[in-house]
Amino acid sequence: MTTPPRFKVDCIVGARPNFVKIAPVMRALAARPGLVPRLIHTGQHYDFVMNAVFFEELGIPAPDINLEVGSGTNTQQTARIMLALEPVFLASRPDLLIVVGDVNSTLAATLVASKLLIPVAHVEAGLRSRDRTMPEEVNRLATDCLSDLLFVTERSAIDNLTKENIDPARITFVGNVMIDTLHACLARAIAPARTFGEIGAAEGFVKAADAKGFGFVTLHRPSNVDDPVKLGALLGALAEISKRLPLVFPAHPRTRGMIAAAGLDALLDGADIVTAPPLSYLRALGLMRAARLVVTDSGGIQEETTALGVPCLTVRENTERPATIDEGTNTLIGTDPAALLAGVDEILTRGGKAGRIPHLWDGRAAERIADAVEAFLRRA
Repeated sequence: MTTPPRFKVDCIVGARPNFVKIAPVMRALAARPGLVPRLIHTGQHYDFVMNAVFFEELGIPAPDINLEVGSGTNTQQTARIMLALEPVFLASRPDLLIVVGDVNSTLAATLVASKLLIPVAHVEAGLRSRDRTMPEEVNRLATDCLSDLLFVTERSAIDNLTKENIDPARITFVGNVMIDTLHACLARAIAPARTFGEIGAAEGFVKAADAKGFGFVTLHRPSNVDDPVKLGALLGALAEISKRLPLVFPAHPRTRGMIAAAGLDALLDGADIVTAPPLSYLRALGLMRAARLVVTDSGGIQEETTALGVPCLTVRENTERPATIDEGTNTLIGTDPAALLAGVDEILTRGGKAGRIPHLWDGRAAERIADAVEAFLRRA
Protein backbone atom coordinates (compact mmCIF):
# COMPACT_ATOMS: atom_id res chain seq x y z
CA MET A 1 0.00 0.00 0.00
CA THR A 2 1.47 3.34 -1.06
CA THR A 3 1.80 5.99 1.66
CA PRO A 4 0.17 9.27 0.61
CA PRO A 5 2.66 12.12 0.17
CA ARG A 6 3.14 14.68 2.92
CA PHE A 7 3.48 18.27 1.78
CA LYS A 8 5.68 20.89 3.43
CA VAL A 9 3.88 24.19 3.98
CA ASP A 10 5.81 27.23 5.23
CA CYS A 11 3.92 30.00 7.04
CA ILE A 12 5.40 33.49 7.36
CA VAL A 13 4.77 35.92 10.21
CA GLY A 14 6.51 39.17 10.94
CA ALA A 15 4.26 41.59 12.81
CA ARG A 16 1.75 41.16 15.64
CA PRO A 17 -1.34 41.36 13.39
CA ASN A 18 0.13 38.38 11.52
CA PHE A 19 0.20 36.34 14.72
CA VAL A 20 -3.56 36.74 15.19
CA LYS A 21 -4.15 35.60 11.61
CA ILE A 22 -1.69 32.70 11.50
CA ALA A 23 -2.74 31.04 14.77
CA PRO A 24 -5.89 29.30 13.44
CA VAL A 25 -4.17 28.54 10.12
CA MET A 26 -1.33 26.73 11.87
CA ARG A 27 -3.80 24.69 13.93
CA ALA A 28 -5.83 23.74 10.87
CA LEU A 29 -2.75 22.73 8.87
CA ALA A 30 -1.28 20.71 11.75
CA ALA A 31 -4.53 18.74 12.03
CA ARG A 32 -4.08 17.39 8.48
CA PRO A 33 -1.88 14.28 8.37
CA GLY A 34 -0.86 15.12 4.81
CA LEU A 35 0.50 18.58 5.65
CA VAL A 36 3.69 19.48 7.50
CA PRO A 37 3.61 23.17 8.53
CA ARG A 38 6.73 25.17 9.40
CA LEU A 39 6.51 28.61 11.02
CA ILE A 40 9.05 31.25 10.00
CA HIS A 41 9.17 34.52 11.96
CA THR A 42 10.95 37.28 10.08
CA GLY A 43 11.49 39.40 13.19
CA GLN A 44 9.90 42.48 11.57
CA HIS A 45 8.33 43.22 14.96
CA TYR A 46 11.25 42.58 17.25
CA ASP A 47 9.81 43.23 20.73
CA PHE A 48 10.48 39.66 21.83
CA VAL A 49 8.65 40.02 25.16
CA MET A 50 5.42 41.13 23.45
CA ASN A 51 5.91 38.50 20.74
CA ALA A 52 6.20 35.79 23.40
CA VAL A 53 2.96 36.94 25.06
CA PHE A 54 1.09 36.77 21.76
CA PHE A 55 2.47 33.33 20.93
CA GLU A 56 1.49 32.04 24.38
CA GLU A 57 -2.00 33.54 24.42
CA LEU A 58 -2.84 32.46 20.88
CA GLY A 59 -1.41 28.97 21.24
CA ILE A 60 1.07 29.41 18.40
CA PRO A 61 4.01 27.01 18.45
CA ALA A 62 7.44 28.58 18.80
CA PRO A 63 8.78 29.58 15.37
CA ASP A 64 10.87 26.94 13.69
CA ILE A 65 13.07 29.74 12.32
CA ASN A 66 13.48 33.38 13.40
CA LEU A 67 15.25 35.60 10.87
CA GLU A 68 15.55 38.51 13.36
CA VAL A 69 15.70 41.20 10.66
CA GLY A 70 14.76 44.07 13.00
CA SER A 71 13.76 47.61 12.07
CA GLY A 72 14.45 49.83 9.07
CA THR A 73 12.66 51.63 6.29
CA ASN A 74 10.10 49.71 4.28
CA THR A 75 12.66 49.04 1.58
CA GLN A 76 15.40 48.06 4.03
CA GLN A 77 13.13 45.65 5.88
CA THR A 78 11.86 44.06 2.68
CA ALA A 79 15.39 43.60 1.35
CA ARG A 80 16.72 42.15 4.62
CA ILE A 81 13.90 39.64 4.80
CA MET A 82 14.49 38.57 1.20
CA LEU A 83 18.21 38.10 1.77
CA ALA A 84 17.64 36.11 4.95
CA LEU A 85 14.79 33.99 3.61
CA GLU A 86 16.26 32.82 0.30
CA PRO A 87 18.86 30.48 1.86
CA VAL A 88 16.16 29.01 4.13
CA PHE A 89 14.05 28.06 1.12
CA LEU A 90 17.08 26.76 -0.78
CA ALA A 91 18.13 24.57 2.15
CA SER A 92 14.65 23.12 2.69
CA ARG A 93 12.24 23.91 -0.11
CA PRO A 94 8.55 24.01 0.86
CA ASP A 95 5.80 22.76 -1.43
CA LEU A 96 3.77 25.90 -0.66
CA LEU A 97 4.26 29.23 1.12
CA ILE A 98 1.40 30.85 3.05
CA VAL A 99 1.57 34.59 3.72
CA VAL A 100 -0.98 36.64 5.65
CA GLY A 101 -2.01 40.28 5.63
CA ASP A 102 -0.11 43.16 4.09
CA VAL A 103 3.09 43.88 6.03
CA ASN A 104 6.62 44.02 4.59
CA SER A 105 7.20 40.37 5.55
CA THR A 106 4.23 39.38 3.39
CA LEU A 107 5.62 40.99 0.25
CA ALA A 108 9.25 40.01 0.85
CA ALA A 109 8.44 36.33 1.32
CA THR A 110 6.17 36.34 -1.72
CA LEU A 111 8.92 37.80 -3.90
CA VAL A 112 11.48 35.22 -2.78
CA ALA A 113 9.11 32.30 -3.25
CA SER A 114 7.98 33.52 -6.66
CA LYS A 115 11.57 33.81 -7.91
CA LEU A 116 12.21 30.24 -6.71
CA LEU A 117 8.96 29.01 -8.33
CA ILE A 118 7.43 28.05 -4.99
CA PRO A 119 3.61 28.43 -5.05
CA VAL A 120 2.22 31.15 -2.78
CA ALA A 121 -1.12 31.36 -0.97
CA HIS A 122 -2.20 34.78 0.31
CA VAL A 123 -4.59 34.90 3.26
CA GLU A 124 -6.60 38.16 3.30
CA ALA A 125 -6.20 38.77 -0.43
CA GLY A 126 -8.01 41.40 -2.48
CA LEU A 127 -8.42 44.13 0.14
CA ARG A 128 -7.89 47.59 -1.35
CA SER A 129 -7.79 51.10 0.11
CA ARG A 130 -6.88 52.60 -3.29
CA ASP A 131 -4.36 54.76 -1.48
CA ARG A 132 -0.81 54.02 -2.61
CA THR A 133 0.64 56.36 -0.02
CA MET A 134 0.03 53.44 2.34
CA PRO A 135 2.94 50.96 2.13
CA GLU A 136 0.43 48.21 2.90
CA GLU A 137 -1.49 48.93 -0.30
CA VAL A 138 1.62 48.41 -2.42
CA ASN A 139 2.29 45.17 -0.53
CA ARG A 140 -1.26 43.96 -1.17
CA LEU A 141 -1.17 44.68 -4.90
CA ALA A 142 2.16 43.01 -5.53
CA THR A 143 1.44 40.00 -3.30
CA ASP A 144 -1.91 39.29 -4.96
CA CYS A 145 -0.44 39.60 -8.44
CA LEU A 146 2.14 36.91 -7.64
CA SER A 147 0.02 34.52 -5.55
CA ASP A 148 -1.31 31.21 -6.82
CA LEU A 149 -4.07 30.92 -4.22
CA LEU A 150 -5.96 34.01 -3.06
CA PHE A 151 -8.07 33.56 0.08
CA VAL A 152 -10.54 36.43 0.54
CA THR A 153 -12.41 37.65 3.61
CA GLU A 154 -15.27 39.56 1.99
CA ARG A 155 -17.11 39.83 -1.32
CA SER A 156 -15.61 43.22 -2.25
CA ALA A 157 -12.19 41.53 -2.41
CA ILE A 158 -13.43 39.20 -5.15
CA ASP A 159 -14.58 42.22 -7.18
CA ASN A 160 -11.21 43.94 -6.68
CA LEU A 161 -9.24 40.91 -7.86
CA THR A 162 -11.52 40.33 -10.83
CA LYS A 163 -11.06 43.93 -11.97
CA GLU A 164 -7.28 43.37 -11.76
CA ASN A 165 -7.62 40.43 -14.17
CA ILE A 166 -6.83 37.78 -11.57
CA ASP A 167 -7.99 34.36 -12.76
CA PRO A 168 -11.18 33.54 -10.77
CA ALA A 169 -9.94 29.96 -10.43
CA ARG A 170 -7.21 31.29 -8.08
CA ILE A 171 -9.72 33.02 -5.77
CA THR A 172 -11.50 31.32 -2.85
CA PHE A 173 -13.90 33.04 -0.46
CA VAL A 174 -13.00 31.51 2.92
CA GLY A 175 -14.04 34.10 5.51
CA ASN A 176 -11.90 35.89 8.06
CA VAL A 177 -9.20 34.13 10.10
CA MET A 178 -9.03 37.09 12.52
CA ILE A 179 -12.55 36.17 13.54
CA ASP A 180 -11.47 32.54 13.97
CA THR A 181 -9.00 33.75 16.58
CA LEU A 182 -11.57 36.01 18.22
CA HIS A 183 -14.00 33.08 18.56
CA ALA A 184 -11.26 30.83 19.95
CA CYS A 185 -10.13 33.40 22.54
CA LEU A 186 -13.30 35.19 23.62
CA ALA A 187 -13.95 32.98 26.64
CA ARG A 188 -10.39 33.69 27.86
CA ALA A 189 -10.50 37.47 27.29
CA ILE A 190 -9.14 39.30 30.33
CA ALA A 191 -11.63 41.40 32.28
CA PRO A 192 -11.15 45.17 32.04
CA ALA A 193 -10.85 45.53 35.83
CA ARG A 194 -7.73 43.36 35.83
CA THR A 195 -6.20 45.27 32.93
CA PHE A 196 -6.99 48.61 34.60
CA GLY A 197 -5.05 47.44 37.64
CA GLU A 198 -2.11 46.24 35.57
CA ILE A 199 -1.77 49.52 33.65
CA GLY A 200 -2.03 51.68 36.77
CA ALA A 201 -5.45 53.27 36.21
CA ALA A 202 -6.29 55.67 39.03
CA GLU A 203 -9.21 54.93 41.36
CA GLY A 204 -11.12 57.90 39.93
CA PHE A 205 -10.79 56.54 36.40
CA VAL A 206 -12.00 53.09 37.45
CA LYS A 207 -15.03 54.57 39.23
CA ALA A 208 -15.86 56.73 36.21
CA ALA A 209 -15.50 53.75 33.87
CA ASP A 210 -17.80 51.68 36.10
CA ALA A 211 -20.39 54.46 36.07
CA LYS A 212 -20.23 55.61 32.44
CA GLY A 213 -18.45 52.84 30.60
CA PHE A 214 -15.28 53.61 28.69
CA GLY A 215 -13.85 54.00 25.19
CA PHE A 216 -10.93 52.10 23.68
CA VAL A 217 -8.48 54.03 21.47
CA THR A 218 -5.63 53.02 19.15
CA LEU A 219 -3.77 55.30 16.74
CA HIS A 220 -0.57 54.39 14.91
CA ARG A 221 -0.74 55.17 11.19
CA PRO A 222 1.82 57.69 9.91
CA SER A 223 -0.99 59.73 8.34
CA ASN A 224 -2.33 60.38 11.86
CA VAL A 225 0.74 60.48 14.09
CA ASP A 226 3.68 61.76 12.03
CA ASP A 227 2.36 65.32 11.64
CA PRO A 228 2.55 67.07 15.05
CA VAL A 229 -0.27 69.46 14.11
CA LYS A 230 -2.64 66.67 13.12
CA LEU A 231 -1.61 64.52 16.07
CA GLY A 232 -2.09 67.43 18.46
CA ALA A 233 -5.58 68.09 17.09
CA LEU A 234 -6.56 64.43 17.52
CA LEU A 235 -5.19 64.31 21.06
CA GLY A 236 -7.14 67.48 21.85
CA ALA A 237 -10.30 65.80 20.57
CA LEU A 238 -9.61 62.75 22.74
CA ALA A 239 -9.16 64.98 25.78
CA GLU A 240 -12.52 66.59 25.01
CA ILE A 241 -14.19 63.19 24.59
CA SER A 242 -12.76 62.01 27.92
CA LYS A 243 -14.88 64.65 29.70
CA ARG A 244 -17.91 62.54 28.73
CA LEU A 245 -16.39 59.07 28.52
CA PRO A 246 -13.15 57.78 30.12
CA LEU A 247 -10.70 56.47 27.51
CA VAL A 248 -8.11 53.70 27.51
CA PHE A 249 -5.32 54.44 25.04
CA PRO A 250 -2.69 51.72 24.56
CA ALA A 251 -0.17 53.72 22.57
CA HIS A 252 1.90 52.16 19.82
CA PRO A 253 5.64 52.87 20.31
CA ARG A 254 5.56 55.01 17.17
CA THR A 255 2.72 57.09 18.60
CA ARG A 256 4.34 57.47 22.02
CA GLY A 257 7.55 58.57 20.36
CA MET A 258 5.81 61.20 18.24
CA ILE A 259 3.85 62.54 21.23
CA ALA A 260 7.06 62.94 23.21
CA ALA A 261 9.07 64.39 20.31
CA ALA A 262 6.39 66.97 19.57
CA GLY A 263 5.95 67.91 23.24
CA LEU A 264 2.27 66.97 23.19
CA ASP A 265 2.13 65.08 26.51
CA ALA A 266 0.49 68.07 28.18
CA LEU A 267 -2.61 67.59 26.05
CA LEU A 268 -3.32 64.39 27.95
CA ASP A 269 -2.53 65.80 31.40
CA GLY A 270 -5.69 66.11 33.44
CA ALA A 271 -7.75 64.26 30.85
CA ASP A 272 -9.62 61.11 31.88
CA ILE A 273 -7.38 59.03 29.63
CA VAL A 274 -5.26 56.11 30.74
CA THR A 275 -2.31 55.53 28.42
CA ALA A 276 -0.45 52.24 28.38
CA PRO A 277 2.09 50.32 26.31
CA PRO A 278 0.69 47.95 23.67
CA LEU A 279 -1.49 45.28 25.27
CA SER A 280 -1.56 41.55 24.77
CA TYR A 281 -4.32 40.12 22.58
CA LEU A 282 -6.46 38.82 25.46
CA ARG A 283 -6.24 42.14 27.30
CA ALA A 284 -7.13 44.18 24.22
CA LEU A 285 -9.97 41.78 23.40
CA GLY A 286 -11.41 42.12 26.89
CA LEU A 287 -11.35 45.91 26.63
CA MET A 288 -12.86 45.99 23.13
CA ARG A 289 -15.67 43.64 24.08
CA ALA A 290 -16.66 45.79 27.07
CA ALA A 291 -16.14 49.24 25.49
CA ARG A 292 -19.03 51.54 24.63
CA LEU A 293 -17.10 52.61 21.56
CA VAL A 294 -13.74 52.19 19.85
CA VAL A 295 -11.66 54.87 18.08
CA THR A 296 -8.97 53.43 15.81
CA ASP A 297 -7.00 53.58 12.58
CA SER A 298 -6.27 49.82 12.66
CA GLY A 299 -7.61 47.54 9.96
CA GLY A 300 -7.90 44.51 12.21
CA ILE A 301 -9.78 46.36 14.94
CA GLN A 302 -12.37 47.45 12.39
CA GLU A 303 -13.07 43.75 11.80
CA GLU A 304 -12.96 42.71 15.45
CA THR A 305 -15.40 45.41 16.56
CA THR A 306 -17.79 44.36 13.80
CA ALA A 307 -17.63 40.77 15.04
CA LEU A 308 -18.20 41.97 18.63
CA GLY A 309 -21.02 44.35 17.71
CA VAL A 310 -19.18 47.34 19.23
CA PRO A 311 -19.49 50.77 17.52
CA CYS A 312 -16.19 51.73 15.87
CA LEU A 313 -15.03 55.12 14.57
CA THR A 314 -12.19 54.75 12.07
CA VAL A 315 -9.91 57.80 11.87
CA ARG A 316 -8.91 57.40 8.22
CA GLU A 317 -9.96 58.76 4.85
CA ASN A 318 -10.36 55.26 3.39
CA THR A 319 -10.57 51.64 4.41
CA GLU A 320 -9.65 48.40 2.67
CA ARG A 321 -12.35 46.61 4.70
CA PRO A 322 -15.68 47.97 3.40
CA ALA A 323 -17.68 45.05 4.81
CA THR A 324 -17.15 46.55 8.26
CA ILE A 325 -18.98 49.66 7.06
CA ASP A 326 -21.58 48.16 4.70
CA GLU A 327 -22.51 45.33 7.06
CA GLY A 328 -20.81 45.95 10.38
CA THR A 329 -20.56 48.54 13.14
CA ASN A 330 -17.74 50.62 11.65
CA THR A 331 -18.04 54.26 10.57
CA LEU A 332 -15.32 55.92 8.50
CA ILE A 333 -15.06 59.48 9.83
CA GLY A 334 -11.88 60.84 8.22
CA THR A 335 -9.24 62.64 10.24
CA ASP A 336 -11.07 65.88 11.13
CA PRO A 337 -11.30 66.12 14.95
CA ALA A 338 -14.74 67.72 14.59
CA ALA A 339 -15.99 64.61 12.80
CA LEU A 340 -14.56 62.46 15.58
CA LEU A 341 -16.36 64.50 18.23
CA ALA A 342 -19.61 64.30 16.24
CA GLY A 343 -19.24 60.55 15.81
CA VAL A 344 -18.73 60.03 19.53
CA ASP A 345 -21.73 62.24 20.32
CA GLU A 346 -23.93 60.17 18.00
CA ILE A 347 -22.89 56.94 19.72
CA LEU A 348 -23.30 58.29 23.26
CA THR A 349 -26.69 59.86 22.58
CA ARG A 350 -28.24 57.38 20.11
CA GLY A 351 -26.34 54.16 20.68
CA GLY A 352 -24.32 54.15 17.49
CA LYS A 353 -24.46 52.06 14.37
CA ALA A 354 -26.02 48.61 14.47
CA GLY A 355 -24.54 45.96 12.23
CA ARG A 356 -24.51 42.30 11.35
CA ILE A 357 -21.79 39.69 11.02
CA PRO A 358 -20.48 39.44 7.42
CA HIS A 359 -20.86 36.19 5.52
CA LEU A 360 -18.48 33.38 6.56
CA TRP A 361 -17.12 35.28 9.56
CA ASP A 362 -18.06 32.18 11.53
CA GLY A 363 -14.80 31.00 13.08
CA ARG A 364 -14.10 28.35 10.44
CA ALA A 365 -12.08 30.23 7.81
CA ALA A 366 -8.84 28.39 8.64
CA GLU A 367 -10.50 25.03 8.07
CA ARG A 368 -11.55 26.15 4.59
CA ILE A 369 -8.01 27.35 3.92
CA ALA A 370 -6.55 23.99 4.95
CA ASP A 371 -9.06 22.20 2.69
CA ALA A 372 -8.10 24.38 -0.28
CA VAL A 373 -4.36 24.08 0.38
CA GLU A 374 -4.50 20.30 0.58
CA ALA A 375 -6.60 20.04 -2.58
CA PHE A 376 -4.20 22.36 -4.46
CA LEU A 377 -1.12 20.41 -3.43
CA ARG A 378 -2.65 17.06 -4.34
CA ARG A 379 -3.54 18.40 -7.79
CA ALA A 380 -0.08 19.90 -8.41
